[in-house]
Amino acid sequence: MALNKEEITSIITKYGKNEKDTGDSEVQIAILTGRINQLTEHRKLFKKDKSSQRAMSILVSKRRRLLKYVQRADLERYRSILKDLGLRK
Repeated sequence: MALNKEEITSIITKYGKNEKDTGDSEVQIAILTGRINQLTEHRKLFKKDKSSQRAMSILVSKRRRLLKYVQRADLERYRSILKDLGLRK
């Protein structure tokens, strides 16, 4: 269910300041979005998998909290993240 190493490194290089920058809010939001997208596809195939439903709701709430933090800190960064990841708000 998790993202593979190549996908994570590509996300880090795209959204981080350098290749070791995994703690940046944009990077964390992008990684969570990738995992949520994978779980969404999994849930389409296995509708009765309640553990993946719970995991997805936990990831969505983590992403929501990070987005709220970025919105308070820097509104332009928040808008650019939403646009890049294709999220609705």
